Amino acid sequence: MEYLTVALAKGRLAKDTMKRLRAAGMADAVDMDSRKLVFRDEIDEIEYLLVKPIDVVTYVNKGVADIGVVGKDIILEQDLDVYELLDLQFGKCAFAVAGFPGTELYGPKKVLKIACKYPNITKKYFAGKREIETIYLNGSVELAPLMNMSDCIVDLVETGSTLKENGLVVLEKMFDIQAKIIGNRTSYQFCYDKIQNFIKAVESEVNDNVTDYLWE
Repeated sequence: MEYLTVALAKGRLAKDTMKRLRAAGMADAVDMDSRKLVFRDEIDEIEYLLVKPIDVVTYVNKGVADIGVVGKDIILEQDLDVYELLDLQFGKCAFAVAGFPGTELYGPKKVLKIACKYPNITKKYFAGKREIETIYLNGSVELAPLMNMSDCIVDLVETGSTLKENGLVVLEKMFDIQAKIIGNRTSYQFCYDKIQNFIKAVESEVNDNVTDYLWE
């Protein structure tokens, strides 16, 4: 029996992911609150893997998972060779450059210091625009400009409330992101029917549950 293997991201996307899958009649066997990492749906012949968001693209790229659910931010940062199969219309937010009001991004300063969790995305965005130095942080990047460690930050912005509470503002919106279903290129060729059945089931729910971005 050949199962379709699906990598699901734990964390901020988990609730909406499970809502979509269960509305589509799938993933009843998955318990996101469990310490268990592998769940099998014997009826639909689907195996679900629960992994950290940053690892979803890797599992799919390496063929351990046939498809996965992950945010566009992770796809861009990892920059691995996978198919983007479906926009899921949730997990919507945007990448933005933020800092104190009046901060000049393209002023006379030779090197702009930017704190971020996404150094690859940040470097690509500013390539050819100006010289930057990225400071990688895994925690609250908003602290960096407050402590004069960076001139600004690059981060995901959903409502803008965290920025506001720390006296920061959006200086430049970069691009919108959302959750997506991605696929392994080889799996897409050899498991095409199973993948398409999964996509179609989820897509019917996506079209009925479109959400707007929370900020402009």
